[in-house]
Amino acid sequence: MFELGPVLSRAFAILQSWVILHGISPLGAWILAKAIQAGILVVGVSLVPMVLVYAERKISAFMQARLGPMNVGPYGIFQTLADGVKLLFKEDIIPIGSDRLLHVLAPMVVCAPVFICYAPVPFGKGLLPVDLDIGVLFIFAVSGVSTIGILMAGWGSGNKFSMLGGLRGAAQLVSYEIPRVLSVVPVLMFYGTQSLRGIAVAQEARWYGIVPKWFIFYPVIGQLAFLIFLIASVAETNRVPFDIPEAESELVAGFHTEFSGLKFALFFLAEYAYVFLSSAMITALFLGGGDGFSAGGIIPSWIWFITKTFAIVFLFLWFRWTFPRLRVDRLMQFCWEFLLPWSLANIAFTGLYVLLRS
Repeated sequence: MFELGPVLSRAFAILQSWVILHGISPLGAWILAKAIQAGILVVGVSLVPMVLVYAERKISAFMQARLGPMNVGPYGIFQTLADGVKLLFKEDIIPIGSDRLLHVLAPMVVCAPVFICYAPVPFGKGLLPVDLDIGVLFIFAVSGVSTIGILMAGWGSGNKFSMLGGLRGAAQLVSYEIPRVLSVVPVLMFYGTQSLRGIAVAQEARWYGIVPKWFIFYPVIGQLAFLIFLIASVAETNRVPFDIPEAESELVAGFHTEFSGLKFALFFLAEYAYVFLSSAMITALFLGGGDGFSAGGIIPSWIWFITKTFAIVFLFLWFRWTFPRLRVDRLMQFCWEFLLPWSLANIAFTGLYVLLRS
């Protein structure tokens, strides 16, 4: 079995030894290795939206019996790259009457936190940038900063449509963050840790030596927590049927109506990166992380992790082309009258289960 993590660890150890031999201090060598690792993570996160945009176009085309991108590269695989280059060179327009500082900073505030959030995600054995004891809390805390960027974008644009989109976005993100966090509490109670790696490793056990003990397989508590987290994550990423902050039939494009070029692209980079992050969290919390079904561990853990994550991403894309947009009052009602009570009830169910098990 080929595990990528140990190979990369060995490569960075060799790099550190080599630069130390050439006169660099051990601290400088460590900083250089960490800088390269951070650069790899940033490039990887930046490439995720390109893959997901192409996948969404092709999946939606399949569902609607059309072709999707076909001309730029084989099967249109370079179309997203071409769109990125186009956005990079588009004119950057700042409307008259807008707050110039907020208008410039908003896309950065929305986009920057997502790169940090990937730090505690265990992509496989040895493929863990930072093993944080509070990894789950860290992701929730840092990702919440993006809400400030959405408010900045709405207010700073000097546009009523943008302002309404920003206010809707803030209300939606703050509301759905509550059941989303509460849905994870049963997992933390069950495994007694906030480390995503620790939670994933704890699910590698088997029932009867065959069925994996992934949290989603625990009756009621596992399925309920998974469904609440999935639904709240769709709302957190402003995806259909929860795309109220961007509703084109009501708000043109919502909080990013007045943005163009690279700043417009940063909003979508953040959206798709958060979709992949939410899917990766589901994989680690509910689906055993890099644990797989293959006997003897023939398939590497990182392939299992990526496969599961993209399976969850497919659900995000599927929902967009299946469900109609919710009305804004129904969206808030669904959160406070359905998701929140059931997430609290699931905590009680889990507490009873843990008490009886002990």
